[in-house]
Formats: sequence, structure tokens, C-alpha cells
Amino acid sequence: MTKRPVFGCVALAAVFSTAVAAPAQAQGIWPDRAENLQQLPEDFPPDRLRAVMTGFTRALGVRCSHCHVGEEGQPLTTFDFVSDENPNKDRARAMLSMLGDIGQALREIEPSGEERVNMWCHTCHNGKPRPQTLAEALGDTYRAEGGEATLARFAELRERFYGGVQYDFTAAGVNEVGSDFYAQGDTTTALGFFQLNVEHYPEWAEGWESLGDVAAAQGQREQAIRYYQQALALAPDHPRIQRSLDAIRGG
Repeated sequence: MTKRPVFGCVALAAVFSTAVAAPAQAQGIWPDRAENLQQLPEDFPPDRLRAVMTGFTRALGVRCSHCHVGEEGQPLTTFDFVSDENPNKDRARAMLSMLGDIGQALREIEPSGEERVNMWCHTCHNGKPRPQTLAEALGDTYRAEGGEATLARFAELRERFYGGVQYDFTAAGVNEVGSDFYAQGDTTTALGFFQLNVEHYPEWAEGWESLGDVAAAQGQREQAIRYYQQALALAPDHPRIQRSLDAIRGG
């Protein structure tokens, strides 16, 4: 494989070597000269390599076994770090190459501020192995297992990641997920997300409005009226909610 310069690899190592400490269990296993490096320079120093690898695990929220051949929970001395058997290793190489391309493009763009922005692994991944939005992650589950499993997956993700930067669990973000299912015609799954949203954010008027929309679509007129009234109690001057209430009342 032809080697080429990678944007920021030295800077990346410098950042991680000062900001990220290597795991204690990794100390002492790094060889004097790494083998099978295809994106980083062949003579990349062991201390910098350790810092970069640790940075990758932090950026993606994974462990060494995500890309390397080895069993999670076992000593790192048992891992085969040279092997290319794990397909995620080549994915990581391709992503690092892409990072170089993006870095080059950024250098050719007139910056919007005094300092140019940088692109790092965590810019997109934010602690996730796959850099997906909440809707995209839930969409994978929905296509494979259906609506009920998708609601369960949402609960798992919220339990694990709520309060972090990985996914958007704000009222508006979750409402958007429910609205996507509503637009697809799956009012049952949409209703599940809207109900969870008003449980988590009972003071958010648009959440009650969305429940009213589903109830109206399902022909539950009185229920829809109650939901719209609840929404208006929280946002008395909201014209769209008022129009929806007037429409279902027939006035």
C-alpha cells in the first residue's frame, strides 16, 4: 500500500500525548518499532503511537478489540496487533486517510475566524463507533426489528448516553424522531416516542401538540382536543396549535 502524508498525524499525537493518558494496562507492551503501519509513518515513536491509539478509543468509545485481534477482558499482551484480520482495522485506516483529505480541503477554505477549524475523529464520532444521529441509529433497529424494538433501543441508548454529546435527547430531537415515523405512516411507533417525550419533558408544548396530531390522525377526536388544550395551556399564544384545535373542533 502506498504511504502518503496524513494531515495532522503528528499534531494529533501531540494533542493526545498531552491531553490523554495511556491506559495502565497498555504500559510496557509497546515495541521499540511498530509493525504493519500503513497510514502513520513507519518510524512513528512508540509513545506517540500509544497516545494516538488511546485517542482513537476515546473518540469512538471503544476498546482495543474493536480494531485489533484479541479478546476483550484479556491482557493486551495476548492481542495480535499486527494482524489485519479484524475488518475494522482497514476501516480505521480508510477513515484516517479521509481525515487527511478533509484536512487538506480545510486548508484551502478561507477561515471564518482567526483560527482555522480542525477535524478530528471525535468531531463526528463523539464517543460512538458509528457516527450516526439518534434517528439513524434507531432507523437501523426499526428496519431490522420493527417499532417495539426501536422504542426499547431508544430506552437503552438514553439510559447509556443521556447527558453526553453522543445523541440528541432533547425534546425537539426526540420529537423529530417520532415525527419521522409519523410521516412514514407508523402512528403506533410515533405515538410511543411522543408519549415518552411528554413523560421526559411535560412542560414542552410541542410534545403535547404531537400527541394531538397522532390522536387526530387515529380518529380520536376528544383525545386530540385534550392534547391540544394541554399544549395551549403551556403555550397560549402558539398559532399553529390554536389552528389545529380549531380545525378538529370544526370551528
